[in-house]
Amino acid sequence: MSAPQQIIEVKELVKKYGDFTAVDGISFGVREGEIFGLLGPNGAGKSTTLEIIETLREKTSGEVWVGGFSLDEHPEQIKKMIGVQLQSSGYYPGLNLTELIELFAGLYNRKVKPMEYLEMVNLGDKAKVRYKALSGGQQQRFSIATTLINQPRIIFLDEPTTGLDPQARRNLWELIRKVRGQGATIVITTHYMDEAEYLCDRVAIVDSGRIIALNSPDALIDELVAGGFERPRAVKKANLEDVFIQLTGREWRGD
Repeated sequence: MSAPQQIIEVKELVKKYGDFTAVDGISFGVREGEIFGLLGPNGAGKSTTLEIIETLREKTSGEVWVGGFSLDEHPEQIKKMIGVQLQSSGYYPGLNLTELIELFAGLYNRKVKPMEYLEMVNLGDKAKVRYKALSGGQQQRFSIATTLINQPRIIFLDEPTTGLDPQARRNLWELIRKVRGQGATIVITTHYMDEAEYLCDRVAIVDSGRIIALNSPDALIDELVAGGFERPRAVKKANLEDVFIQLTGREWRGD
């Protein structure tokens, strides 16, 4: 069986700000159809790397290829095939969700049925509600809906569950897996290791602008254990977050 095609290829990527090197020779590939995670502490270079691939920030050196197109030669072609999750500041606060979907569709020159996108993210009952009236989890789900309007092959999510409660986080995880199931490739950054374990097919751990490990979560954990690592206490089959979710329910409950 042949290996999955690389839809993103990054080679020796460097980004400098004066004497400071934010991204220091990063190389990796993302396979078509996978959920790929970039993990690392604040300031590690994760978001900068994403912004370069998304054509939002200029690189200092290196090569980036997305869907077979060179970032240097065909940035406009890359923009057509990607979806980028917006922060809350990217939405007009006076518009309701239906109007916002229609606005984005107009920007992409597409005719869409807003309710189809809202129902996809379980926000059909919020069609006439303004964005600013949504809860944090609902806002994140809506932001993912807007990334789907131009039918992207690749979706970039930068820390999508930060600040959400456990219920909202788990619901967003299921939405992300649902979107991947429809054929999209997803690149995600996160500080939550349980999130990366649950969602990602492979992860790259970034520190000080360099990739220090790249593999599937299971393989990285197995390698650590094989090296003699042991937790100081027994690992239970569930954790306190699981208890919370079980008691409060997993359904979409206004998150």
